[in-house]
Amino acid sequence: MKKRKVILDCDPGHDDAIAIMMLGKHPQFELLGITVECGNQTLEKTGKNALNLCQYLEIDVPICLGVPYPLIKEVEVCEVIHGKSGLDGFDFLELTKEYDNRHALNFIIDTLLASDENITIVSTGPMTNLALAMKIEPRILPRIHEVIVMGGSINNGNVTPAAEFNINCDPEAAYIVFNSGCIIKMFGLDVTRQVKVLPDVLDRMAQIDNSASKLFVQLMEVFNINQKRVFGFDGAPLHDPVTIAYLIDSSVCELKHVHCDIDISRGVSYGRTNIDVFDYLKLPKNIFVATSIDVSKYWDIIEQSIKLYN
Repeated sequence: MKKRKVILDCDPGHDDAIAIMMLGKHPQFELLGITVECGNQTLEKTGKNALNLCQYLEIDVPICLGVPYPLIKEVEVCEVIHGKSGLDGFDFLELTKEYDNRHALNFIIDTLLASDENITIVSTGPMTNLALAMKIEPRILPRIHEVIVMGGSINNGNVTPAAEFNINCDPEAAYIVFNSGCIIKMFGLDVTRQVKVLPDVLDRMAQIDNSASKLFVQLMEVFNINQKRVFGFDGAPLHDPVTIAYLIDSSVCELKHVHCDIDISRGVSYGRTNIDVFDYLKLPKNIFVATSIDVSKYWDIIEQSIKLYN
């Protein structure tokens, strides 16, 4: 089976950590590299988290630091959910893995232009790196197979009534990506809030008893505590890995082709993904949005991914 070439652009992050784990050893993917930006924590911390995760999971790919701030607005991090480190809950060994010396923008551009086949970009954080790469070198656009995004919402946000965190971190970057002409597939809160790490999920993954399951359980225990305190959820929604689960088995989600505008007005709905589900405006459809998810199948995919490790 021919492997799908993937670049992961992320801001680890508890849920980003599980996305990295799922990509790292799966036989369907050739993970070309991980590019990092600020988001769940500062760039210094999200970068360190990416290094720690790949060192612990023995994922040998380039890790490139990207942009330390959004295009226009100030940096906003999510310490209340992800903690001071951005990945509280797991004690990693002394860090010896080092960053690739390329900037994330150069890595994205050079990798796309040099590839003999199109590459999938998975975005599980703000889209600052990708948006800038698209603007700096538009020749990459036809080299992008599709952009798989965790972000946004058809309905309500999770940091404001209108906006989801990843989009809200850099709405202008999201606006650029969503209007790039690339195939965009968006997995928002409407589906990701349905896949909660309830106690039975923790017990199920703990029984695997390998390096990845230990990471999963310990990170998710802290993630659950923080989500309970902030949102009152009995289990943390495992947002970002929905993107990878879809790439592994597209039947896990149903998608609809729609028009989406990103609100960059800086008003009360700043950062909202305004999705015309019913095609009221008859505007060109620029994204596919996930409208439903098979929760049971999702956890099966997570379990199978964990079992790929020792």
